[in-house]
Amino acid sequence: MARRQDGPWLDDAAGRLVRPYTVSGGRTRPTAALDLLSLVMATGSVPQTHLGPEHALALGLCDGPTSVAEVAAHLRLPAVVTKVLLSDLVDCGALTARAPRFHDTPTDRSLLEAVLDGLRRRL
Repeated sequence: MARRQDGPWLDDAAGRLVRPYTVSGGRTRPTAALDLLSLVMATGSVPQTHLGPEHALALGLCDGPTSVAEVAAHLRLPAVVTKVLLSDLVDCGALTARAPRFHDTPTDRSLLEAVLDGLRRRL
């Protein structure tokens, strides 16, 4: 018997039952300018259009500022598919998106060390 994991349409034995690009309707280009470090956050506005279950899951992950990469990891979807889902939510006003703010440059040594420390704690 299939058991549901922490994402939609997953089966322990078979893996993902719906292919990732089916989730985005085959679209591979988001309408909003998003990169992996873009921060998305729920606006509290309810989408007026019908969106799929992955949209609802993505929206639920964005109570506070969350990076596109984090959402993709939680949904277990490729980044480009996640960007399409998130851009749908931005387009309907359910999410806001902004570029991350760096104190100096994105290659700031202290930022890179913090990322490395976080990765080491995870492994």
